[in-house]
Amino acid sequence: MKFLMATALALTPLMAMDKDSAKRLDQAAVVFSEVMATPDKGIPDELLENARCIVIVPALKTAAFVFGAKYGKGYLSCRNKGGHGWSAPGTVRIEGGSFGFQIGGSETDLIMLVMNEGGRDHLLSSKFTLGAEGSVAGGPVGRTATAQTDAQMHAEILSWSRSQGLFAGLALEGATLRQDLDDNAAMYGRKIDNREVVTSGIRAPRAAMRLLGMLNRYSFHEHREVPTGSPERQQ
Repeated sequence: MKFLMATALALTPLMAMDKDSAKRLDQAAVVFSEVMATPDKGIPDELLENARCIVIVPALKTAAFVFGAKYGKGYLSCRNKGGHGWSAPGTVRIEGGSFGFQIGGSETDLIMLVMNEGGRDHLLSSKFTLGAEGSVAGGPVGRTATAQTDAQMHAEILSWSRSQGLFAGLALEGATLRQDLDDNAAMYGRKIDNREVVTSGIRAPRAAMRLLGMLNRYSFHEHREVPTGSPERQQ
């Protein structure tokens, strides 16, 4: 009996973490779907189509006195081999960074697209600093917008924020992005790093199905088929 009680007590934190992870995964799916459901203010199709990975951090917290200090947890997913479908999610946390003068605290939803292999390698490392080890730029807004500025064409990572209904590009230089092995353990039953999550073909937890479904739905070449004989086919 004592053994069973001790086991139950030991599992309680893991059960709580599982509930937290499931709630946060659902929040990430809601953030992405709401952003993409506003064509005139969402992420351009062209960029989502070509992105190697995506990072979604719902409710990034800002504690501001003189300079803003950021902290939040979220998820990354990368395209599977061949570019079809998205990998099981790995957990990340974002910390620090100076974002200019701010007054008061706030919560901001954050989305980042990783646009090339260099950015993907940085993302899948244990820890890296945005702007120092990987170039980052604020992304353009609008589903038909294009990434023609020099910074956007060459940035490894494009980022956007949504706060109080406003969705806009945001340069996150100086913030640290790191993997969260404890949260990965809560989802997958063992401590597994994000590179293995993304590359091993591990089965995604049930709580991630909504998020992955939304990613597949809005990935340009996966959710829209171009009819044979159309001008786009002939190009």
